[in-house]
Amino acid sequence: MTTSSETSLENRGCVVVTGASTGIGAASARELARRGFHVLAGVRRDQDADALRAPGIEPVILDITRPDHIAELAARAGSQTGALRALVNNAAISVNAPVEALPLDEWRRLYEVNLFGHVAVTQALLPALLRHCGRVVNISSVGGKVAMATFGPYAGTKFALEAVSDALRREVTPLGVRVVVVEPGGVRTEMGDRGIATTSRLAEAMSPEQRDRYGPLVQAVIALTAAGTASGKTADDAARVIAKAVTARKPRTRYTVGRDAAVLTRLSRVLPDRMLDRISAAALRPHYPKTTTPQETHVRASSG
Repeated sequence: MTTSSETSLENRGCVVVTGASTGIGAASARELARRGFHVLAGVRRDQDADALRAPGIEPVILDITRPDHIAELAARAGSQTGALRALVNNAAISVNAPVEALPLDEWRRLYEVNLFGHVAVTQALLPALLRHCGRVVNISSVGGKVAMATFGPYAGTKFALEAVSDALRREVTPLGVRVVVVEPGGVRTEMGDRGIATTSRLAEAMSPEQRDRYGPLVQAVIALTAAGTASGKTADDAARVIAKAVTARKPRTRYTVGRDAAVLTRLSRVLPDRMLDRISAAALRPHYPKTTTPQETHVRASSG
């Protein structure tokens, strides 16, 4: 149900949603179109565009690491008869690996998509958002507050996106543009499955010494991630929170999606680091291979 606090931005104008091929992005495009916006939905492939196209949804081919695609998006948004009301920076890829084991090229690719691409799209669309007092909604993660073992690469991009969002909010709020961060926890999407597949692929590429040090840990993280994803919120649940961030007359600076995200973000603010370390280790412990415990892995690595 639409509340009175959400009516001011509905039924008029345009919203851009990046990473709308599947999952949270696709669900957000549909939810925003249902609320009366014309949605420019960034997708990577023609078949994704065909699957998403619907009344109120105009798919556009968009790779946020390509300047020509971003320029075309800005031109298309500028040609709309209605005002550009919001940019939802949702595109992302998931890469989990131990800090030591992830090649630098993979680190750079991850940051190009999860951070620099969002900055580039924001820079391109911010003049239009400033003209119409729109808003920027950045889709972060509970990983933008708490970085578990092997989540360093992905969480690093989300921590950075949180910092950029804070700085941008303080820069443009006086100019009439709101900046909102949405922090999902476990959500049942294709991205979670792809992230698990990528983690497995990277684990296979580790050196024998790295596999000896981190192999059981990576297996535990994969099992924990699969369990958290299976029990997580739906993409539609996340889309409703994102739509609230877009439409609320006075949005909060941050919204969480799911109880796990709400709890962990609160704990990160009040607990000391060592306590968070113990909580993280306890969450992983049941997911280690039955023949290996975290303590055994540590002893083997230390003696190696």
